Amino acid sequence: MSEEMADVIVVGAGPAGATAACWLAEQGLGVALLEKSSFPRDKVCGDGLTPRATKQLVRLGIDVSEDAGWLHNKGLRVYGSRPEPFHIPWPELGEFPSFGLVRKRADFDELLANHAVAKGATLYQQANVNGAAIDDRSGRITGVTTKDGRRFSAPLVVAADGNSSPVAKAMGLLKDGKKPMGVACRTYFTSPRHDDDWMESWLQLWDGKPGESNLLPGYGWIFGMGDGTCNVGLGTVASTATSQKLNYRDLLHRWLANTPAEWGFNPDNQVGGVASAALPMAFNRKPAYSKGLLLVGDSGGMVSPFNGEGIPYAMEAGEAAADAVARAHAEGVGTPAAEKALAGYPIRLAHEWGGYFRLGQRFVKLIEHPEVMRVCVRYGLPRPTLMRFTIKLLAHLYDTREGDWMDRVIHSLSRVVPSA
Repeated sequence: MSEEMADVIVVGAGPAGATAACWLAEQGLGVALLEKSSFPRDKVCGDGLTPRATKQLVRLGIDVSEDAGWLHNKGLRVYGSRPEPFHIPWPELGEFPSFGLVRKRADFDELLANHAVAKGATLYQQANVNGAAIDDRSGRITGVTTKDGRRFSAPLVVAADGNSSPVAKAMGLLKDGKKPMGVACRTYFTSPRHDDDWMESWLQLWDGKPGESNLLPGYGWIFGMGDGTCNVGLGTVASTATSQKLNYRDLLHRWLANTPAEWGFNPDNQVGGVASAALPMAFNRKPAYSKGLLLVGDSGGMVSPFNGEGIPYAMEAGEAAADAVARAHAEGVGTPAAEKALAGYPIRLAHEWGGYFRLGQRFVKLIEHPEVMRVCVRYGLPRPTLMRFTIKLLAHLYDTREGDWMDRVIHSLSRVVPSA
């Protein structure tokens, strides 16, 4: 078995892993970034990015200009309770940009991975990790193995290998079935609506004529991609992972069958099949640090229960994990001081998101009931102040310092409730 040595191994080169690798390499550490497939490769979710994700890209030094291939959007176009949509701009805040972005995941992920390589990380493609090397005496992870017989060794490992996370499983870290689980499915259509500077959200999905048929669970989205196509999909969420029993592809087609014909969301214009993915939420796998292993992104259930968004949290966690690893190396991996630095990683995540994720769990329990969602949409959407507050809450976009009354209320609520 061939062996590669590094200061830290990052398993998975999606947004979580690539971001962690960028920050680790920036600190001068030797980083082995392992990707199980080859770029370019696609993922189901993430073409539409809110200002929270935009902020992380800017922090990394990524050129997010339109000249660099990004589509900018200025807010949400929301359908619900009436035929005409509501337009809600992204809030103008001190801590976040006022615009979101759109870019296909196949391009987005490769761009981030290449950025990590430019910083000094070594990218290994076709490195499908299937096991962990664990010290018999201490129980600490010391590396990983791949299906093609390679071994990568390092004193610390970052698991950014998604919802299934074989590395976390090898270390005995299993998912909590009591935490909410979402599912998203999407496909692409050629459509005249491809050139759009609003992200579109449908809060009511009907299986027939709107207002005169059955209300389906979940919400829909339409993201114009600027290349002649639209990303069209829907997401649902359940308060526990065991309550997911819906046929999501059927739900998608039933909803789209009632959209205007001129939009072109019909089988003749569909590009590719319908793909789906699980959305693990609210820290559904803990602890985020244990015996040399740090969980980042979906491997640690770092998806918002409010809106199913995972990319900004994956990137924020990647930076936080890199900070902890860099400090541990400075202290000397294996020393008490290094372990204290690493143990601070999940504490930091809980402080920053724990209360917000807990509020999201309560939100999920409410919206599982279609009648509750119907009332909220009918009486909430026509009230601009209430909707601005709701968007700040659902998109996790508010100032924690010097904000307005909405920001102060949301921030206070997230601090009062116990961490998820």
